Amino acid sequence: MRDAGTDPADVPGTDDLRDVETAYLEAGGAFLVGTTPAAAAGEAVPRVRDGALVAMGGFVPAAAGHDDERTVEGAAELHRMRVAPSCQRRGYGRRLLRALETAAGRSGFDPVLATTARRQAAAVEFYADEGYAVAGESTEGDYELVHFEKELG
Repeated sequence: MRDAGTDPADVPGTDDLRDVETAYLEAGGAFLVGTTPAAAAGEAVPRVRDGALVAMGGFVPAAAGHDDERTVEGAAELHRMRVAPSCQRRGYGRRLLRALETAAGRSGFDPVLATTARRQAAAVEFYADEGYAVAGESTEGDYELVHFEKELG
């Protein structure tokens, strides 16, 4: 994020990370983390008991998302899709996304929604490469946002 000009501290609405169980699980969604052996992750990656935290992401029912986001009937909305910079371009993000799409589909959600800042060029390309179609654009503060949607069925 920093490399693309986004300070993670400036990202609005991060209270969900203070209580993942309530924000994601109790809301009917899921939250996943990806770990790898610490030696494979590099020094700048947070350590956990059994390795290093290299990826995270989750989804909530679109109706339970942020008030300023789209509401699409029956949709799951992705949140907090992140891969540690030193671990990017190794397939962690794709595996995480596929696991979240599978979990969303099994929970009866379709389509899946994603939103990212236009300045996050790698994320914009990532979603397009994974079959997400641009569903619109908007502006929130200093951020030009790109909204994506993917039909699972």
